[in-house]
Amino acid sequence: MGVSSPDDAYSYPVLARLLHSLPHVNVSFHPVNSSFEPQNPVYLESLGILGSIPAAWLILTLLVLLIYLLTRCCDRKPRPSRSISALKVTLAVVSVLCCAAVGIGLYGNDDLHNGVVQTLNEGKQVALLVSKIRNQTEDIERQLRIQAERQIRDIYNIIQMPVNNQTLFNQVEGYFKKLVDNRNLTANYAKDIRQPLVGLNLTSTIVFGEKIESVRWPFTMAVLSILLILCVILLVGVARHNRCALIAFSVCGLLAVIASFLMASVYLASGVALGDLCMAPDKFVEDQASSDLSKEILKYYTNCERARANPFTQRLREAKTTVDNMRVNLGNMIKPAEYLYPKKGLETKFSSLRNDINAAEKFINSLTALVDCRTLHMHYLRGARALCNVGLLGLTLMLVSAVLAGLLLTALVWVDSHTWIYIRKKKDYHQVNETDPYLPPPQASQAIAARTLQRSQGSSYPPDTPPPSYTSALTHSRAMHATAPPHEADLLLDGCDMRSAEHNRGAHMSHLRGHTLGRLPSHHHDPAAPGPNNGKYATLSKQCKTLESSDFY
Repeated sequence: MGVSSPDDAYSYPVLARLLHSLPHVNVSFHPVNSSFEPQNPVYLESLGILGSIPAAWLILTLLVLLIYLLTRCCDRKPRPSRSISALKVTLAVVSVLCCAAVGIGLYGNDDLHNGVVQTLNEGKQVALLVSKIRNQTEDIERQLRIQAERQIRDIYNIIQMPVNNQTLFNQVEGYFKKLVDNRNLTANYAKDIRQPLVGLNLTSTIVFGEKIESVRWPFTMAVLSILLILCVILLVGVARHNRCALIAFSVCGLLAVIASFLMASVYLASGVALGDLCMAPDKFVEDQASSDLSKEILKYYTNCERARANPFTQRLREAKTTVDNMRVNLGNMIKPAEYLYPKKGLETKFSSLRNDINAAEKFINSLTALVDCRTLHMHYLRGARALCNVGLLGLTLMLVSAVLAGLLLTALVWVDSHTWIYIRKKKDYHQVNETDPYLPPPQASQAIAARTLQRSQGSSYPPDTPPPSYTSALTHSRAMHATAPPHEADLLLDGCDMRSAEHNRGAHMSHLRGHTLGRLPSHHHDPAAPGPNNGKYATLSKQCKTLESSDFY
């Protein structure tokens, strides 16, 4: 831009060039001017068309998901466990990738926030500097129009008294008029410096920007945090095989997809607008000027070229000249006035007026340093670089994050809706088919349990007396198992007295081999037979285990 040092030059970033190169078209798809013009409805229309691209993709995505869910809602065809495991692994991997995409958005949101805050701070410095210039010019006017006015009025009242020497009176009156004229000119020059800066009020814009950012930053953080929580819920549901968590994600995931693509629409339109602004921020600032003089002033501060003269230099030079003339006029008037009007207190009035003139000169010298372009241009560059480098990068990261999160969330909803349909609740036990040919029939199992319980207790039921019911036998058998000592409890497991089998194993091994599974030898009851089971053979351990599997559980 013609500045003296490369560090003082503004150069647009690559991202601004990339976003600025996107086509700007109206509703009839005709190209429009891509310069940043927020007051132009045609330019705003082109931004709206660009922002509608993610919205159109969202509508298409929702339509495809609706068709898919309608085709899968009534699917009850079982899937092999390997297929469901593969779906769960896919959900876990894509969930982690979605968390990473949302993390990029959080990082970009922080960058955008830092860039906007730094830009607003630099804007505050510019507003403070402009306010100092205005205040300084007001101080010059106050010093000359109010403070010096009192002394000038008193001096005028004194010199209007009749005197004998008309020649000296004419000299005093002439110097006094020149003093007053120079005082008025100096005040007018100060007003001319302040006048174009009156419209340059950045305070309201900065306050509005701070309010917007104070809402935008936490709201974006909250939305992205909710997306992270949804991904965590999905990971927990996959890890714990929780069907409710997967169903909840299917519903909330659709809302997350909508939010992601809507944010992508806003970020795309905002990013393109910011890219257009960052291509020529000085041009936008100059276009906001209200008058030709303001444009000249803004161009001076945004470029700060050595070849460009300070627009306030002429007024400052003239103000300094008039102040010097005031001092000269006052010095020429003192001696003849004191000679014509002795003992009228003119010495005190002249001294006070001289002090006012010196104060006005100090204000003018300070104003000369304030209106120099280097200080304000430095704040302008810092604000532009913060917004167009840091802020634009953060906004671009948020745009990429929103697009990636929308696509990944679409895939998660797709796969999750395909997964939870085939997940069934776990059974608490393994059901055994009672019609298994290798198991005894239920009636035989009940009779075996009752007879075994009778023998283990040494019951005196007569042979023709029907055995007790299966339920009472089972209950009594479990009570004996619970109250028996540890060794006997193992032998009495499930109502089978294994001690009898051990006692008679040697004597009756050959006889036992002749019986098939599920049958007992037919013997008459002999009260005199030795053994705890009246000489009867104990139930085989295999039969007891079969009874436990089929009937007890």
